[in-house]
Amino acid sequence: MNRNDSKKTSANRKGLVDPKQIQDFKVYRKTTLLEFLFFKMPNVPKKTVKSLLSHHQVAVGGVPVSQFDFPLVEEDVVTISKKPIAKHERHDLPIIYEDEDIIAIDKPTRLLSVASDRERGHTAYRMVSDYLLSKDKKGRAYIVHRLDEDTSGVLIFAKSEAVKDALQKSWTDIVSYRGYYAIVEGEMEQKEATLQNYLAESSVHLVYVSKNKNYGKKAITNYKLIQYKDPYSLLDINIETGRKNQIRVQLGNIGHHVIGDDKYGEPSDPLKRLGLHAYRLTFVNPLNKKQYDLVSPMPKEFKKLMFGEKKLTKEQKADREKQERKLTRDTRTATKIKKAQSSFKNYRRRNSGR
Repeated sequence: MNRNDSKKTSANRKGLVDPKQIQDFKVYRKTTLLEFLFFKMPNVPKKTVKSLLSHHQVAVGGVPVSQFDFPLVEEDVVTISKKPIAKHERHDLPIIYEDEDIIAIDKPTRLLSVASDRERGHTAYRMVSDYLLSKDKKGRAYIVHRLDEDTSGVLIFAKSEAVKDALQKSWTDIVSYRGYYAIVEGEMEQKEATLQNYLAESSVHLVYVSKNKNYGKKAITNYKLIQYKDPYSLLDINIETGRKNQIRVQLGNIGHHVIGDDKYGEPSDPLKRLGLHAYRLTFVNPLNKKQYDLVSPMPKEFKKLMFGEKKLTKEQKADREKQERKLTRDTRTATKIKKAQSSFKNYRRRNSGR
């Protein structure tokens, strides 16, 4: 159990699911929502089933849906609740990029990519789906890949099943770069290296390095040292394989645990979060050959820890003060102009009948 588990539970209590209040159904073929509900509830009057939708008691992937012909695909989970499920409008979604095929967000730390057994509301999938539903009643997100709950950075969703299938089917071939920033304990023995291990998973879902190549899956992680500031190292990482917890396990295996990661060790936690950020994802859409290079900036807390507060020279301070004064002056001028324009309009209205 992680040190932060109790904090997460407390912080996300509103999104937690009471198993006694819901019933889940897994989807095994393409269909529409109302058709699926009729199939799963054959003894319930159709009028009653429809009322579940109108009263917002049905969710897909944790997202409340009322559209009867909402498209369902294999692996979707439909939830029926005894109580209405709250709807949300998303005005603060951290969108990096959006087009007709995908939407990419800068996922915050401590946010699940998709719903779990206990957490439905507080997920990246829910946030993106709420946003897309607000634009189109049939709009929905399709899961392409995931980031660990405590890892921040670039996360993409497809806007159609066709795009999702195309990306997932050839993910290994179409992705040319997966970049991460990691802050680890200690000074690296090598400033640049490639880690190759076979990773296996225990019965309690913990990943570990295995010497048995027939049992584990090969994982390749490349890293370069960006900055060492005692007692931490900031690394630029590119992974060639996408195994579960790959970066955390492989770095921990050489004695350099990612800070804040007490799942695979007991490192210090100066940021009160996992020191891992997915900063770049480069890939090609196999359907139209469109190339994407999606980037998320290094978190401010990473910069502060590893580089400290930036000290300005006297000249830089004077220039910044000059810019701030100019901005204030411009703002005041704009306000005066607006007031003058408003006064002139009022004057014309008052005297238009004379």
